[in-house]
Amino acid sequence: MQSTDTTLSDKHFVLATDLDGTFLGGTEDDRKRLYDWIEAHRDTVGLIFVTGRDPQFIEHMCHDGLPWPEYVIGDVGTTIAQVVDKKVSPIPALETEISKLWGNAGHQVRTALAAVPGLTLQETDFRYRVSYDYDPDTFDSGAHDIIGSMGLDTLVSDNRYFDVLPKGISKGPSLRLLANHLNIAHRRLLAAGDTMNDYSMLALGVPAVAVGGSEPALSERLRDMNHVYHAKAIGAAGIQEAIAALNLHPNV
Repeated sequence: MQSTDTTLSDKHFVLATDLDGTFLGGTEDDRKRLYDWIEAHRDTVGLIFVTGRDPQFIEHMCHDGLPWPEYVIGDVGTTIAQVVDKKVSPIPALETEISKLWGNAGHQVRTALAAVPGLTLQETDFRYRVSYDYDPDTFDSGAHDIIGSMGLDTLVSDNRYFDVLPKGISKGPSLRLLANHLNIAHRRLLAAGDTMNDYSMLALGVPAVAVGGSEPALSERLRDMNHVYHAKAIGAAGIQEAIAALNLHPNV
């Protein structure tokens, strides 16, 4: 089922969630329980995916039964899109600064990091990022300096992934931009994640949850932030635990 109402400012509650390990995490029963709850409350619940995944992957997953979101922040924050007719359609007005900051950096990044040990280039040709599989045992940390000298950011997450991003762009800034654009009251949001590439959105100051099983480095960075709920339950169950604990929806 796909909601056709994209006026998220009128929703009682909006879930802005990472996918892998978070919305897709936990048992099959946990996921079904959360997904069914969302579908049963589409009139009052909005859904935003905030993920490292690309639009094509998201469309494929939703066609296979994942609840359709109204909006998507994909590619670790470098894609900001609305779901229209079951297509993830980038919003050019919200991507202007991202495009400007990235320019034509893709080829330069791939060339500069081609010989760096511990990095294996991912095959997907992203628009405003370059991503690698990461081996911490063989990685040369000088890669961070190489990318920094190019005016770009690096992000290591889950001790498995190495992303090169436009300066200052990640999940958090893009979520703030989208929420402000849509006039979503920040108190009605719940940002949910589990790895370091979720840190910038969980640290925004909006209600947030680090689901059970989160990357230890993420949990430690968030430890003293009072707006962040640390769930015991894994993945999807951790999201529902947080919605109830933070009293974000009357029917959870």
